[in-house]
Amino acid sequence: MATRGQGEGGRLREGPARELVEASFALEIADAPILHRGLGLADLAHVLVLLEGGVVPAEAGTRLLARLLDLAALPVGEFALDPTLEDVYSNREAWIRGRDPEAAGWMGAGRPRREPATIAYRIAVRDRLLELHAALAAFGRALVERAREHVDTVVPDYTYLQPATPSSLGHYLLAFAEPVLRDLERVRQSYARNDACPGGIGNINGTRLKLDRSRLAELLGFSRPVRHTRDAMWQADQPIEVMAVLQAALVNADRLAEDLQIWSTREFALCELADRHARISLIMPQKKNPYALAFVRGITGAMLGRVVSMAAVAMTPSAQMDNRIFALGEVPRALDGGTRALRLMAEVVSGLGFDVERMRRAAGEGFVQATDLAEVIVERQGVPYRQAHRIVAIAVRRTLESNPAAGVVAAAALAEAGREVLGTAVTFDPATLAALEDPAGIVATRRQLGAAAREPVLAMAREALDELDMAAHWADGERRRLDAAEAALVETARRRTTTAPSRGRPR
Repeated sequence: MATRGQGEGGRLREGPARELVEASFALEIADAPILHRGLGLADLAHVLVLLEGGVVPAEAGTRLLARLLDLAALPVGEFALDPTLEDVYSNREAWIRGRDPEAAGWMGAGRPRREPATIAYRIAVRDRLLELHAALAAFGRALVERAREHVDTVVPDYTYLQPATPSSLGHYLLAFAEPVLRDLERVRQSYARNDACPGGIGNINGTRLKLDRSRLAELLGFSRPVRHTRDAMWQADQPIEVMAVLQAALVNADRLAEDLQIWSTREFALCELADRHARISLIMPQKKNPYALAFVRGITGAMLGRVVSMAAVAMTPSAQMDNRIFALGEVPRALDGGTRALRLMAEVVSGLGFDVERMRRAAGEGFVQATDLAEVIVERQGVPYRQAHRIVAIAVRRTLESNPAAGVVAAAALAEAGREVLGTAVTFDPATLAALEDPAGIVATRRQLGAAAREPVLAMAREALDELDMAAHWADGERRRLDAAEAALVETARRRTTTAPSRGRPR
């Protein structure tokens, strides 16, 4: 018969079934590498608060701190875990109990089984949100730097994979930097909501023991405690939000990855990945596959399933916490995977090669001057845009009927279309038509806020870099704050053990 941690000799008369151990408890044990550090910090802070509140006798509490410090120094790979003890916390308690049974008896005072794991989970997510923030910032900076490099590079902008209008490559790349800035803001907002300590809740409604929840939050580096003790037990929306924030960031990267995968085909041949981000075919010697892009797209799709799974896991009775075990490891692992994918995208963007000359040629093909032709007709003829639009559309159709390989509107077709729609020919002097067939000239006319001309693109790039600098400053400050809090917690525990009159007999 297996041992059952705190259940030993209590409510249950027999140990867990082998099937339960293999199906559930082993799953919880598998999260040990993710939760080990946070559990150590949660235990140290809890015992310190118990000592400060006079809940645990000073000598027993001091011995318990000493054992917890020993356990915290033990690498997780050297900490033998027994799944029959149900979870990582119970394994930790058993480790302490094997060395000091009396001291170990105080570990569970004023907190449920799931509380330390919940704290450890929040610590793991908090750290990983900062890593995600850093990866996003690197991705955004790579986009902005390449945009500034190609502010004057003319490129065809596509909709539905058809030439739509000439633009600048810098403007195109900044279209992906802007959502990165929003992603960074979302990460910071999610981080702020995650930066609340769920500890010290006792039972559903609190505890009669003197447990200072604000002090516990302070020791663990959280900005505040979760306000409501019952809400702190299982905030079902928290993993959904974190996963949704990650998914939004990955979808933005996925959209760029899909574009670049198309652009890197021989049919488009507008860009090429650096060799270090590609992969060869082992059967087709001529191929250079944009594997990094395919990976980013794949992980984005896979991550969507995890978002849905976290929503499904959350649908429980309000006081049922056990479903949280599926989030404890899943969300941190998802953040790790998404962060790696975004770091990869930053490197891909930095290493991209662009065929600037081919881009310039393609930007003048496919009747991309059509919108400008219609707008000039509006300006010169004073007709509604719908009529101007029809004139140009008819002219494009008739140009293609007479010359399927054409890429610009024929002057004769334009004049004829004008007679059909307006009753009079629409004509342009050769210089005007030539200007409207120059993609760089068209881009230069886009001078308003957020448009593709040089000045607005450079202005957007400067603003984006300022926001990225502020984001980096925020992240650096948070990392310093958390590191300082963790060091202070460990030092406080060590100081308490070294100044105590006795640590009891080691076992």
